[in-house]
Amino acid sequence: MEERRKNRRIGLEAKLLIKRMDQDSEPKEVNIEVTDVSKSGVGFLCPVQLEVGAVYESFLTIWTKEILHVFLEIVRVFDKGEGGYGYGSIFIGMNEQDASRIAAYDTIDKLSE
Repeated sequence: MEERRKNRRIGLEAKLLIKRMDQDSEPKEVNIEVTDVSKSGVGFLCPVQLEVGAVYESFLTIWTKEILHVFLEIVRVFDKGEGGYGYGSIFIGMNEQDASRIAAYDTIDKLSE
């Protein structure tokens, strides 16, 4: 598969709670498993099918245990069979301070290799 990422991806042990932003229905939180993250986006596994192009409000717990409030646009979906779905998403409107936190970890991670 062709690499389409703009930035190197970082693996994290974290979860996101997501809510669909473009519907008037009651928000539903869904636990997901983050597989990788960069300053431009996040990859994750989810038992619920989400739509490409949809934007979800998310709370990403990073390695420092800080919680980043972000918005994710789904750009790719992969059917994982019984395990749910894999997703690629990009950050929408992430502030520079939060992007810098992710970039700082990426730099430290590279130095430790």
